[in-house]
Amino acid sequence: MEKTLKQQSSTCVKIVLFGPESTGKTTLARQLAEHFNTLWVPEYMREYLQKKWDTEGKKCTVDDLIPIAEGQMQIENETAKHVDDLLICDTNLLEICTYSQHYYNGFCPDEIKKYAIENTYDLYLLTYVDVPWEGDDLRDRPNEREQMFCIFETQLKESELQFELLKGSEVERFQFAVEKIINLLKNK
Repeated sequence: MEKTLKQQSSTCVKIVLFGPESTGKTTLARQLAEHFNTLWVPEYMREYLQKKWDTEGKKCTVDDLIPIAEGQMQIENETAKHVDDLLICDTNLLEICTYSQHYYNGFCPDEIKKYAIENTYDLYLLTYVDVPWEGDDLRDRPNEREQMFCIFETQLKESELQFELLKGSEVERFQFAVEKIINLLKNK
């Protein structure tokens, strides 16, 4: 299992969007990938859990965490093989770990915790909760967005990871993210 959660080495700059549900991560990942003419890594958890919801009418359980983490890293590692300069990730193992610890009273499988920290990214873009909530089958905590944001921000600070806070309109977030990514690419 360790190989399936390990990030394969790559020379590209890796950006990860990080934050609570319904804060514009997927929209921004698509926009940034298009702007920089690169690929982006979708959130495997959404695909996995939507299939589970559609076929079984059930939400995530502890038993789903490892398959979700393995699926996420498989997509990221495969996508990274096809880019030279920049990869945009809609999520990563640290986000899975953060949600797991919140939903399961501090529990996260040790393997996920290990690789959530060992796998590296050049920049985290932390998405704030100042965009409209968009509900769906999987999103379940519209009234806890501020609390979840604080949990995500604390996770980044405690892990001593470099991050930038994205606030404001979709256009403001996009412009700010583009500026930060251009600066990173210049310095690599």
